[in-house]
Amino acid sequence: MTPLAGWWQRAVPATAQERSAALWSFAYFFTLLAGYYVLRPVRDQMGIAGGVRNLPWLFTATFLSLLVAQPLYGELVARLPRVRFISIVYHFFVANLVLFWVLLTFDVERVIVARVFFVWVSVFNLFAVAVFWSFMADLFTAEQGKRLFGFIGAGGTAGALLGPVVTIWLSAPLGPVNLLIAAAVFLEAAVLCVHRIERVADAPTEVDPRRQRVGGSAFAALPELIRSPYLLGVATWVSLLSFGATIAYFAQANIVSATIHDAATQTRLFASIDLAVGLLSLATQVFATAKFLKRFGTGIAAAALPAIYVVGFAALAIAPSLSVVVTLQVAQRWMNFAIANPARQVFFTVVGREEKYKAKNLIDVVIYRGSDALYGWVYDSLQVLGLKLGAIALCALPIAVGWLVLSAALGRTQERLATKTDDKGVPGWQSESLAK
Repeated sequence: MTPLAGWWQRAVPATAQERSAALWSFAYFFTLLAGYYVLRPVRDQMGIAGGVRNLPWLFTATFLSLLVAQPLYGELVARLPRVRFISIVYHFFVANLVLFWVLLTFDVERVIVARVFFVWVSVFNLFAVAVFWSFMADLFTAEQGKRLFGFIGAGGTAGALLGPVVTIWLSAPLGPVNLLIAAAVFLEAAVLCVHRIERVADAPTEVDPRRQRVGGSAFAALPELIRSPYLLGVATWVSLLSFGATIAYFAQANIVSATIHDAATQTRLFASIDLAVGLLSLATQVFATAKFLKRFGTGIAAAALPAIYVVGFAALAIAPSLSVVVTLQVAQRWMNFAIANPARQVFFTVVGREEKYKAKNLIDVVIYRGSDALYGWVYDSLQVLGLKLGAIALCALPIAVGWLVLSAALGRTQERLATKTDDKGVPGWQSESLAK
């Protein structure tokens, strides 16, 4: 075995078929997040340009849009095999990008279109990524997920690194509007990867879940969530994830708007934060995530993120400044992408297929953005009451501690459910192991 092959085996401990599926999944996540991170700095600048005071309304509009989109997505999931409905979702987003490009290029109601674009990117981000991780949870078992989700997540991080670079290099010569076309190309490449993953994972089984409809009702997600204490716990975890991210985002928006007044400088700062997060996350995902999950389990891995918020909110309470906010943003997003998010995705490998696509999407999309809207208004209300950033951070501190405790409890439950799932066995290529 060559040194390169030995490093590759250590970085991606898997069978040949698992590794091939993981590589295409890496490419899928890479192209998906590269497209999103081309759009993200443009979205953030448009959000500030529309007025920081309007952000709670934009978050609320995002949530209402998701309430409409969720049952439509559920109908697609119920009626079509996964490769078809995944492709339809991404093609739809590409068509939207082309429409935005036309409207912004010809300067049609620019302020209104910019606000709609902010909402659309927020919807697209959660839907596109939720569909990806539902696919991964359906494709891999819990044991495979612990070994491979860190590496697969590194694909998204690599894409998240490329996106800001594309934005920084091309936003001036091409203009931000033309970056929408680059994002559309990345999304079409993601669809190609979906089809390649299906071919790689082709297994000689009598019942191939990839070609079977998930079935059920378009509105089944809510009953699935309500009757499962485990999924309710995961939903609470995701809501608290939104809580921490929303407090940090609003703190960032307020401090940046008060200290940096040039739109180009604001966009470069946001892109630089994205770049720093990407570098840290990529190194961690390639070299440490799988080892961390294997050694400490999903509970401690999920708890690493609220632990960052506990420290960050305490620091903000003491020194509410731009440097502290930027440090918190980099640290929490790094820990989320590199450690906590792979652990959260493993949580879903131990539930049924319908829950993976419907209840998971309800949790990751509607509940997350609904929590965004709720906590956005909470932040705004606290400001109306006269609380400054330091006092708001102090109020958020005990909530972050409770989130940490919940993480540990969910980890214990996931490990127990994974044992039961393994006892039942799994069909096809998922039953392969490194021991064979």
